Amino acid sequence: MSEYSLESASPATTGSHLRVIDLRGRHLDWNELRAAVPRQAASSVAEAEDSVRSIIEDVRSRGAQALRDLAFTFDGVDQQRIRVAPEQIERAVAELDPAVRHGLESAIERTRAFARAQRPQDVSVEVAPGAVLRHRWTPVRRAGLYIPGGLAVYPSSVVMNVVPAQAAGVESVVLCSPPQKDFDGLPHPVILAAAGLLGVDEVWAVGGAQSLAALAYGITDGEDVLEPVNTVTGPGNIFVAMAKRQLRSVVGVDAEAGTTEIAVLADDSADPRFVAADLISQAEHDPAAGSVLITDSEDLARAVEEQLAVQVPAAKHRERIATALGGPQSGVVLTNDLDQSVAVADAYAAEHLEIHTRDAAAVAARVRNAGAIFVGPYSPVPLGDYAAGSNHVLPTGGTAVFNSGLQAASFMKAVQVIEYSEKALAQLEDDIVALADTEDLPAHGRAVTIRSEAAAPGREG
Repeated sequence: MSEYSLESASPATTGSHLRVIDLRGRHLDWNELRAAVPRQAASSVAEAEDSVRSIIEDVRSRGAQALRDLAFTFDGVDQQRIRVAPEQIERAVAELDPAVRHGLESAIERTRAFARAQRPQDVSVEVAPGAVLRHRWTPVRRAGLYIPGGLAVYPSSVVMNVVPAQAAGVESVVLCSPPQKDFDGLPHPVILAAAGLLGVDEVWAVGGAQSLAALAYGITDGEDVLEPVNTVTGPGNIFVAMAKRQLRSVVGVDAEAGTTEIAVLADDSADPRFVAADLISQAEHDPAAGSVLITDSEDLARAVEEQLAVQVPAAKHRERIATALGGPQSGVVLTNDLDQSVAVADAYAAEHLEIHTRDAAAVAARVRNAGAIFVGPYSPVPLGDYAAGSNHVLPTGGTAVFNSGLQAASFMKAVQVIEYSEKALAQLEDDIVALADTEDLPAHGRAVTIRSEAAAPGREG
């Protein structure tokens, strides 16, 4: 395995946007592929772990005052009331740009249709006469939703979090988003407007890891009470992802949706203009965003690099994009063939995976690990970010190997219901007693035999 610039055979230089990881001629196993693909530097994760632990303990011990201090430190805001007044949400809806409102309402409609269809169905099975098992899905009572507010504004994330919670049947929804200095310590007005369009009237101006701590433990601020939630969801940076990791024993969490990432799996049929634009689209989010091209075509990789040289300087956030593309979390992975490209994509387990190949649907069907898969040249990631109807709160950092994107089921839990008749239980008595004795738990067996002893003669089960 080697690493070099697409411009030359020498190590990557500042003239090249993407470093190259060359796997050609090598046949790596799963662990080796996981180690080879680009990732965010491990040091930043370790730094976040210590910082987040301190923030969580501060909020837990000092409550609302800790939130005010942290808002001043991180957001430059001297907060008064932390909870947003309902009339401020109503005002944001009234003042919302009509074009933005139309876009949000369209996204709400499509996302709601998909979320309702995702709701899992209850199951009932009679495993023997009189022996009935049920798998019943119930929504959590209260959900806390985090909407980031760092380098960009994300009203689309309000839609993506609130809609599946509502589709699941959650009774109480609370939303947290960072206070903004430019808006008198309130979350961005478009965030408030999106919440209002969805009927959410409990919004708190709290950001980052401290918001997740507040949602998990609850706080009291004068007459305002933030009641603890059962589940916390929402995207965010590495600090938000780390807070979820540290709080998962206290509250339910969705996938660790940290800094965004995109992988594009492409062959020589791909349009390099489209590929470059899509890599840029996610790099625009954050200097730590990951943009990865996986291809068996060095010619395509060079063409994409040429397009990046044209498109990046023309972008509004060119410096942020260039930093992201040049970081260790981004790069080109050159492979032996399409089979190895699929294996690399599975090992990378991207938050967003685009397929730009011949017969893209068939290739997509071979991929096991991804938060969301975008099939073909006309299904770019921004489609899913805003309007497709899918959810853009997705697992990052390789956690898509075991985590799924946000959905109605993220706000639900399964309850197993067991109902046996007297006769059905009696048929299993000997088996239960034998197993209980083997485990040296005789009282387990006695809980069954006492019932058969108490049964009246001739009584039907």
